[in-house]
Amino acid sequence: MSDNITRARSEPPPRHTRILIIGSGFAGLGLAVRLSQQGYTDFLVLERADDVGGTWRDNTYPGAACDVPSQLYSYSFALNPHWSRSFSSQPEIQRYIRSVADRYAVRDKHIFGCEVTAARWNDTAARWEVQTTRGAFTADIAVSAAGPLCEPKLPDIKGIHTFRGKIFHSARWDHDADLTGKRIAVIGTGASAIQIVPSIAPAAARLDVYQRSAPWVLPRVIHSYSRPERFAYQHIPGLQRLVRAADYAWRETFVLWQNKFPPAAALIALIAYIKMRWEIRDPALRRKVRPNYRIGCKRMLISNDYYPALGRDNVDLVTDGIKEIREHSIVSSDGTERAVDAIVLATGFRVADSPTFDLFTGRDGRTMSEVFDAEGVQAYKGTTVANFPNAFVLLGANAGFNYTSIIYAIESQITYVLDAIATLERRGVRTFEVRKSAQDNHNRLLREKTAGGVWLTGGCTNWFTDKHGHNTALWPDFSFRFRRLLRKFDLDAYETTPSVVAVAD
Repeated sequence: MSDNITRARSEPPPRHTRILIIGSGFAGLGLAVRLSQQGYTDFLVLERADDVGGTWRDNTYPGAACDVPSQLYSYSFALNPHWSRSFSSQPEIQRYIRSVADRYAVRDKHIFGCEVTAARWNDTAARWEVQTTRGAFTADIAVSAAGPLCEPKLPDIKGIHTFRGKIFHSARWDHDADLTGKRIAVIGTGASAIQIVPSIAPAAARLDVYQRSAPWVLPRVIHSYSRPERFAYQHIPGLQRLVRAADYAWRETFVLWQNKFPPAAALIALIAYIKMRWEIRDPALRRKVRPNYRIGCKRMLISNDYYPALGRDNVDLVTDGIKEIREHSIVSSDGTERAVDAIVLATGFRVADSPTFDLFTGRDGRTMSEVFDAEGVQAYKGTTVANFPNAFVLLGANAGFNYTSIIYAIESQITYVLDAIATLERRGVRTFEVRKSAQDNHNRLLREKTAGGVWLTGGCTNWFTDKHGHNTALWPDFSFRFRRLLRKFDLDAYETTPSVVAVAD
């Protein structure tokens, strides 16, 4: 008993803050900057890593680059006139993110190396109690900004843990592993793999690429910005915003053939097919890489060197599936055993079952994972979730875009959060929780908008949909409508309690 009392006395009390942000990628950092600009000082950002950047800090694999035009891939309040080309590389994006943190002086609001292990709502105290690797915190408002691409997804393959060579996920690249002259296997053919394969193929003794389903690949139109162009963006008022607006308008047209009028995708598919025919002359290989689903059903990829890499003499595209992994080899489903020295897992991320959902325990004692498992992954306007009072989720359910910059969605949500905080303070609100009826109605409308879209009718399986067959990841409309939806905090959609109990005269 005395040991427990002594231990309790030695532990420091939880540190309290008005607003606690979890994660410092584009979302968490953006909110921190905007809070600072609005004059808020009582907030903290908890980041498990040692720097800002999120997915752009973690994904350092060879060839890592963005597939959204550079002019769209920045905060609207911090345009970057220094982009070197039309589609930026990972190091360049990470430098930009760091520069924003320094320019707006919000690093002192961060606690780095601080991983959240649990966040529980205390209904009596009306606050969040958060446990971390660097002590306990409490907050009036919690914001999850961990993002959907924070946890790598590892494949469930027989024998994977028995492999004796190098094995790592693309998002946890082992830079100490020398792949020169090695027999390498890349498992996956998604957005990361089509950048990794061309980057490592020339140095590999042999490269086996394991494909479950062939991606649609479009040309990457790369333009290197000259010094005069960068000078003009920096010194001619409005020029960069004009170019940004043109890029934005072009990207919005993708919604038409993805979700509004899918037959219009025939032209895009024709471009992809011509590219395939031009870059792959081997008929057998061409049959392997030709997708068997409608374009847009899965994430479309852009690359000018993926198909040529597959045609190299030392590269083999394996489409038979993997039966098991042994100590020094991979056995495909047709029984072929291929010796391998290193395995790269380009297998994506845990989006629908993100472990961050396990961290948050809501008002009724259920974790977010338990709620989503029972009811499906849902949110209200992608930003709040019933049963989780005084909490916001940036890039929550159906807040993602697969055709334009995700930063546009993030800034829309930040506007909603800022207006919410101002409204709560102005109206004297202590707690707020979105009504389940409002959330259900919102999600019913989303399902109606998605019903005829290519994500559900295109003949593929994708990470956009959950086990119930609902699109839970993507916003099924124009992005400007998402922004309009989140322009103002709609207090009438929430159950609230006052911060001060009125006393009758």
